[in-house]
Amino acid sequence: MKSNSINNLTDAQNELYLWIKDYMRDFQHSPSIRQMMEAMGLKSPAPIQSRLKHLQEKGLISWQEGKARTLQIVDEILEGVPILGSVAAGGLIETYTDIHDKLNISEVLKKREVFALTVNGDSMIEACIADGDMVLMEPIKDEYSLRNGSIVSAMVPGLGTTLKYFFKKGGKIFLEAANPNYETIELNLGDAIFQGKLLAVWRKI
Repeated sequence: MKSNSINNLTDAQNELYLWIKDYMRDFQHSPSIRQMMEAMGLKSPAPIQSRLKHLQEKGLISWQEGKARTLQIVDEILEGVPILGSVAAGGLIETYTDIHDKLNISEVLKKREVFALTVNGDSMIEACIADGDMVLMEPIKDEYSLRNGSIVSAMVPGLGTTLKYFFKKGGKIFLEAANPNYETIELNLGDAIFQGKLLAVWRKI
């Protein structure tokens, strides 16, 4: 699949793609739009942005337009973390002896336009989302496709942005916390802007 995508690139797209791969190998971070412009001999960012969109559509890069240094080469995204067995949270169990499988996180990272948010507060603590965690979110293209029980980031006019369980009943939307100390937010349809749906939680110890 990836080789087919590469074969379908224009010369300009392929030139940029190969340059980005070399740059990221050498510097361990993504280049800026300005650096790409200079490397390609361009005076406007528009051709670079167009080429990046095509590379993303063909599954070769992950990139958030307008967000500095969010570009990743899909082939080089971590394809799996070894699963070395189980660990007991109660009594002891036999330790691992070899690698059984891999935890594949590439499918999460390869989703288009995935973005991260830092969690502030403890309203989702019973959903194992704590203050200071990072949540990976998938943009919501159609709010009518949201299922009850999904965890979403929603912008509520006058209240700000919040991470909550989503429920819809009749003409009402309910944003429910995973902490009994917080009241459910009740809204009319159309009163909230849904930014993203939870994909994963990242906690750095």
